[in-house]
Amino acid sequence: MINLKTILSAVVVVLCIAAILIFNQPEAQDHDNTFQVQSYNDSSEYQEIHLYFADRNNLFLRAEKRRLARSSELAEAGENILKMLIQGPSQGLMRTIPEGTKISAFYITDDATAYVDLSEEVRDNQPGGATTEFLTIYSIVNSLILNIPEIKRVKILICGRESMTLAGHISLRPHFKADMLLIR
Repeated sequence: MINLKTILSAVVVVLCIAAILIFNQPEAQDHDNTFQVQSYNDSSEYQEIHLYFADRNNLFLRAEKRRLARSSELAEAGENILKMLIQGPSQGLMRTIPEGTKISAFYITDDATAYVDLSEEVRDNQPGGATTEFLTIYSIVNSLILNIPEIKRVKILICGRESMTLAGHISLRPHFKADMLLIR
């Protein structure tokens, strides 16, 4: 039979975890970064986007606001989002895509799938661990899907080919959809 002391201990642990999650909310970010891109429509209008980078503990994704020149081409907008992710965060957050990674190709199919083809550096320069791979994948997926409504799922390729995993832990076989549970 479970005694009262065990039940109270479990309740205290649950309350502590809830308090940590509640009080560990993202800080407001006032900086405003603009990514200058050449746009097919000569408009100088910008759209506000959110890029998702790892938090300092490398456990969750946090949004960083940026400005992106509007484009009439969805593929151009998607590729520019990827370029900004590769450049890394401006302050306070952690890079999710390894330095040296290049975009080999980016395109969106008629069934609303974005194909992201990255160079081998995304695999070879991964710092390691399942959590890091998971955050890399969903940094890309969430940044694309949540900023470009026409994209419903993302397929990640490495060097033009489907890869079993990113770096040994997380399968790249499925098409990924946005995961809001990773965002804090």
